[in-house]
Amino acid sequence: MLAVAAATAAGMALAGCSAGGGDDSSADGVTTVQFWHRTFTPVENDWYADIVKKFNASQDEIKVVDTEVPADAWDQKMKSAQAAGKAPDIYTFSASITDAVNAGQLHELNDLVPQDKLDEIIDPAQPISQLDGTYYAYPLLLEPQTVLFWNKDLLQAAGLDPETGPTSWSELLDMCATIKPTLADGQYCISPASDAVTFAWSSVGQQYNFAGHTALNDDWTAPDIDDDGYRQLMANYKTLWDEGYMPQQALAAYVEGKDFGEEKVAFKVSGSWMMSEIGSDYPDLLTKTGIGAFPDADDALGDTATTLGNFRWVIDAKSKNPQAAADFLTWALAGDPDLLVPFFVDTQFTKVPVRTEVQDAVSADPKAADAPWSPIVMNDIVPTAIPEPTYPWDVSLAVGTAMESVMKGAASTDDAIKTAEDAINTVIQRDDLPSKAPKS
Repeated sequence: MLAVAAATAAGMALAGCSAGGGDDSSADGVTTVQFWHRTFTPVENDWYADIVKKFNASQDEIKVVDTEVPADAWDQKMKSAQAAGKAPDIYTFSASITDAVNAGQLHELNDLVPQDKLDEIIDPAQPISQLDGTYYAYPLLLEPQTVLFWNKDLLQAAGLDPETGPTSWSELLDMCATIKPTLADGQYCISPASDAVTFAWSSVGQQYNFAGHTALNDDWTAPDIDDDGYRQLMANYKTLWDEGYMPQQALAAYVEGKDFGEEKVAFKVSGSWMMSEIGSDYPDLLTKTGIGAFPDADDALGDTATTLGNFRWVIDAKSKNPQAAADFLTWALAGDPDLLVPFFVDTQFTKVPVRTEVQDAVSADPKAADAPWSPIVMNDIVPTAIPEPTYPWDVSLAVGTAMESVMKGAASTDDAIKTAEDAINTVIQRDDLPSKAPKS
């Protein structure tokens, strides 16, 4: 799970790098395509290796060479490859395509992938796939990035209903006040995001939930964070911190479930993917784990508290074999649903396919009956989730920094918001954001 956070940060860092080019190698009429993907969970890594083997066995004109790159080495390896003109033809990607497109990193897909295959991408995944009708990425999955998990035994020990989580922040704070006296030393009520970088990407849905908008105004000419919604969001996290409901030193990364699996926290905030970690690493806890939408603001203005994270496949702008790379992408991600079903089943129904046909095939799998959390993710959380923001990462980081500084008492809310506004205005001018604002 740590790969997700490292991959996100690495993806953001790549936005500043120049695009590289694939190896124009062929032998006996066979075109070689270099494919890089980050290290994920074991079952995901197995699926990546298998899908490459199956593609290579399915035809004799293209050979895909699969390279799995450790998440903590991804950034440096990609930079080195780009500097040497040897970037892979196709690779996994999780950052803003706006940044990457503006940097000239990504190849357009419209002339490489059949339009009817691009049209199959469901509406929630369209904003992360294309800009103004030009496609630059094909998603493998969507996954809610902010989900609430709870330990039913710890709630029951505090006299609370173990089957029902809080639906509002007031309920969450009240439950923490009830739970805290029942916990042993080293246990806490909740493990949420607690640092600027994690807040930057994991709190965007909450920002929308509290304020009814995210960090920029509609035409990207100014920051939009100086309002009651943002102030209350920051104040709520400060309450978690000040009341000792959360650990002062993170017990585990936001993206991993170790602290929850070791029963050090009653509530854990993470992405939907954490359920697969619980199932694989802490199976005895699986039936004791509750899952639900993250609590709403008491006066919510937006109807969600989460964004939909993703991993997409992209083709390098300077690939010498873009059509061959696109043929592999189309076969693997936009072809036979049966090729994708094992990925979603083996990750324990915690991720959302981006094609309706694949969703139906995954839901029909017999193992779906053993994953009662899947309908909660699909029906209660995903329908109102919003896409990740397309504005530059530095905008999100400015908000994340403000949230951390207020929570930990390093700055007043007024000062933190002013500092964030200054940082965002710098990005607006530096990157000429008004010219890049969404047209609709």
